Amino acid sequence: MARKPTPKKADEKADEKAGEKADTKAARPAPDGDKPPRQRVIAAFMALLAEKPIEEIGLSEIARAAGVSLSELRGLFGSTLAILAAQMKETDRAVLAAEDADMAEEPARERLFDVLMRRLELLEPHKAAVRSLIRSATRNPAIALALNSLAVRSQQWMLTAADIDSAGPRGMVRAQGMAFLFASALRTWVDDDDPGHARTMAALDRALARGQRWSGFLDGLSRIPGFAARMRPRRRRRRDEDEETAAA
Repeated sequence: MARKPTPKKADEKADEKAGEKADTKAARPAPDGDKPPRQRVIAAFMALLAEKPIEEIGLSEIARAAGVSLSELRGLFGSTLAILAAQMKETDRAVLAAEDADMAEEPARERLFDVLMRRLELLEPHKAAVRSLIRSATRNPAIALALNSLAVRSQQWMLTAADIDSAGPRGMVRAQGMAFLFASALRTWVDDDDPGHARTMAALDRALARGQRWSGFLDGLSRIPGFAARMRPRRRRRRDEDEETAAA
């Protein structure tokens, strides 16, 4: 007759949990000493962000993890948000550097879809950190506003990469709209473990389809085949309804 497992005591469970935490910390990649301090700080911050909310990450903790002094850290960045902004800027640059010339003749929506999927591919190593940011933004309105400001700036560059005008007030409207749409796609992406990212692509496609209905996107996306055709019947129906109303 098989013996039943002996229930573990509370102190044994506590030791196991402590061991698990130690293993997690040990698994965190140590900053590469050969990299410049700026890159080490960004890497250390993103690693910490994958483990805890941004509001709980201290500057001294980042400095220790990056192997730099507080004085050196202050010379590089003024806050944790500044470090995050630097990470987002690096992602922007990587997206822009990977421009696909073959997409130049594609419709605007296809170009934008390609750019944003390229961005998601670059963010793949930081999925846990992005998930952490989404949770913090959901709980803390101040953090949500700060993240939105950074996202709008990045989306101006993403629109530009897709050859969609992002200048002036109309461009800001487009960039803000894109920040909302991309954020909605990110919520699917952080839980999409499929290597082909089918769910993410479908979510992004739906988000861009919603964007077509926003006035700030019409000028940039009206070149998409079928878009104008879908709009005309809607206008005709409205005219027919107005005429029926007038006749009555």
